[in-house]
Amino acid sequence: MKILVVAKQIEITDDLRELFDKKLKKFDKFFGSETEAKLTLKERRNDEKKLELTINVNGTLFRAEETEPTFQTALDQAMSSIERQIRKHKTRLQKRIRTKSFDTAMASVPDSEEEKEFDIRVKEFDIKPMTAEEAILQMNLLDHSFFVFENEKSGKINVVYKREGSSYGLIEPVK
Repeated sequence: MKILVVAKQIEITDDLRELFDKKLKKFDKFFGSETEAKLTLKERRNDEKKLELTINVNGTLFRAEETEPTFQTALDQAMSSIERQIRKHKTRLQKRIRTKSFDTAMASVPDSEEEKEFDIRVKEFDIKPMTAEEAILQMNLLDHSFFVFENEKSGKINVVYKREGSSYGLIEPVK
């Protein structure tokens, strides 16, 4: 597993890096060596540690975010959360995780006069063709309220989203 540690306004000790490497090796039984894990570490004002763990497996993302008194505790909680995601979606993920990933990136938002009034955070990610059901699975794994994807059948960009209650919505372009 390839591990990338991003620290924001803190310094990472070698002991902490070794701890991350040792703990994340546990996921080798689920994923291959090409899997990428990204740890983002932040220290909050009240001396709490925030850790975000994102694991990318051939375009399928597993994500957990924890705030705890120590990074070690936060990592343990995040790993437990990802293990639950894996167990919960095991059969669907076996169908979903394939050897090929598609390298289609979203175009970034162009600069304009209107954007200067707003603080806009631009996010770029690979888009893979998938079904609406697979997109809902991915959205739930990321714990987001919507997910943009390329519809496997039509080849068009679609959006799935959570509705109030336990239902989902799908936005499809007409043209």
